[in-house]
Amino acid sequence: MRLLGDILRMMRPPQWIKNLFVFPALIFSHHLFNAGYCLKSLAAFLLFCLIAGSIYILNDLMDVEEDRHHPQKKSRPIAAGNVSKRLAWSLFGLFSTVGLAMAFLLDGGFGIAASVYFAMNVGYSAALKRVAIVDVIVVSLGFVLRAAAGGLVIDVEVSPWLLICTTLLALFLVLAKRRHELIMLSDRASMLTELSIAVSDEEKAVKYRKSLDDYNPYFLDQLIGITTASTLMAYILYTLSDDAIRKFGDTDLVYTVPFVIYGIFRYLYLIHMKREGGSPTQTLLQDWPLMVDVVLWGVSVTLAIYVRN
Repeated sequence: MRLLGDILRMMRPPQWIKNLFVFPALIFSHHLFNAGYCLKSLAAFLLFCLIAGSIYILNDLMDVEEDRHHPQKKSRPIAAGNVSKRLAWSLFGLFSTVGLAMAFLLDGGFGIAASVYFAMNVGYSAALKRVAIVDVIVVSLGFVLRAAAGGLVIDVEVSPWLLICTTLLALFLVLAKRRHELIMLSDRASMLTELSIAVSDEEKAVKYRKSLDDYNPYFLDQLIGITTASTLMAYILYTLSDDAIRKFGDTDLVYTVPFVIYGIFRYLYLIHMKREGGSPTQTLLQDWPLMVDVVLWGVSVTLAIYVRN
């Protein structure tokens, strides 16, 4: 039972919430109450969970030595020695093969999108995560591919506005995560300096992500500021666009804007005042005002799209 628990931990179920990005295409295409489409979207969500889980296993295999010197990540199953590398490689191969094969069986276009997502993340785990700016863009594209795959699996056109908003929101979240990592490790380095501790393992912990060498808080704050403004403007313009009016018959979607504004502002508050943001999933699940806001946004979107249309 302990081994099964460790295997599940390697696949990081809390991170699967990111795969909810396959559902916007279903919601915004007026098919939320179509049972067949809902089942296909649910299957797409589950397959992305399996494929993403295999990627997390690969990531832990690639980073095992660095994780062993990290204050939190050293407890991960592979780094802690609870799961052997041989078993982990076998599970990676099994989960990824089954996930991709079933993705193509579900829908050819969806299978291609899932394969691109898989290949891109293999490249990220192998090398791209060590390249500043590229690492942020690659992670953000993962969200965009989920959104596009959600449209492909139910054979509906995905609005360019949806892809733009997804891209900008993903960039915002990933940049906030990088900022948190940088601040956290910088604080740890300062603490070690104050205590006059010269331990090689601790020094490795500070440098566990090489791309962080090319970032600083000021630069990241500038990028976060740009993506914050761009995300808000893109969403507001979408709610008033001809595309939205053509699909939904009115501009009621604009009434969902206050929830988006509050959600982004709340996240910025958590980043700067509470020093959170290291894990968008954890931040969402642990901050009840943010969670309530997301739920209210979902309800308001559903009402705006379906009640009067």
